[in-house]
Amino acid sequence: MRGISGLGVVFLLAILITQAGTRITSGQTAPTGDEAKRFIGTWRLVSDSSTGLMYYDALGNMAAQVMPGRARPKYAGVQPTPDEAKEALTGYLAYFGSYSVNERAHTITHHRTGNINPGQIDDDAVRRYEFVSGDRLILTPVDSANRITWERAK
Repeated sequence: MRGISGLGVVFLLAILITQAGTRITSGQTAPTGDEAKRFIGTWRLVSDSSTGLMYYDALGNMAAQVMPGRARPKYAGVQPTPDEAKEALTGYLAYFGSYSVNERAHTITHHRTGNINPGQIDDDAVRRYEFVSGDRLILTPVDSANRITWERAK
């Protein structure tokens, strides 16, 4: 019986080591600095009339979705007409990928690998960041003065 349980422990350790190696060699880098770790979690858009969520995880993955704050009509059928599809997508933002934080420059870069906008796949979005009031995060695109405020979801 001891041989079986010992073998089970060895097998479990082998799986854990393999998984750790997979994460390290995948090209993904987890955030390491104190400020970088503050991003981890779910954020809710609070700065405009749109509705949105953004997620950062401890492995360096992120995703963002923002839906316009206007009424969007339901599709008349199962498949949208071209006009219905255009109306549904106009103003909708959705992408995912990895992220990296430059604490010296106070910037976060979203390395977008998937995007509702095909022209922004494999594109980086750099934002200046500022943590305010404990649970608020302001992101400002480096080429814009548009300040986007997010609040940590609770």
